[in-house]
Amino acid sequence: MLKGKRIGLGITASHCTYEEIIPVITALKDAGAAVVPVITHSVLTAATRFGTGEEWIERIEKATGEKVISTIVGAEPFGPKTPVDCMVIAPMTGNSMSRFANAATDSPVLMAAKATLRNDSPVLIGISTNDALGLNAMNLMKLLNMKNVFFIPFGQDDPLKKPNSLISDFTLMVPAAAAALEKRQLQPLLIIHN
Repeated sequence: MLKGKRIGLGITASHCTYEEIIPVITALKDAGAAVVPVITHSVLTAATRFGTGEEWIERIEKATGEKVISTIVGAEPFGPKTPVDCMVIAPMTGNSMSRFANAATDSPVLMAAKATLRNDSPVLIGISTNDALGLNAMNLMKLLNMKNVFFIPFGQDDPLKKPNSLISDFTLMVPAAAAALEKRQLQPLLIIHN
């Protein structure tokens, strides 16, 4: 399914979901993929109750066996020189989703995504945002209709306390990536999130 594929993994600042991403890196590698990690500046520098940037970088590099790409200059070669077969962005915050939907390439993750689209290769998004059904809804709709952009199935994580919040089921990353490589959306797209 993913054997021999080179998968870019973009990680943005949804710090509360990082713990869910580490096992998925293992699943991608177990499926035969090489995983190249790309991070935003906030991943590198933030210290939260979920850990420091240094701690997460160490865990990500250990899980992938690759050094993280943390600069726009480092991510640009994903276009012409060192392309990936699929760029996965998970977690993708509302901030990064807004910028991606509006062609702002101001982080290493978004540069890698733009470079991947340039090569007519798929970008797979795993959203994690508190405003996907609020102000960011228009950006979500843009991306749902964009060529070569696919989503890890998502749903509301807390409809009563956070009615605008959506999060992907990151355990579906491997089958969603396999579908994206075939240029199709894994269905159902909308799920009940557990």
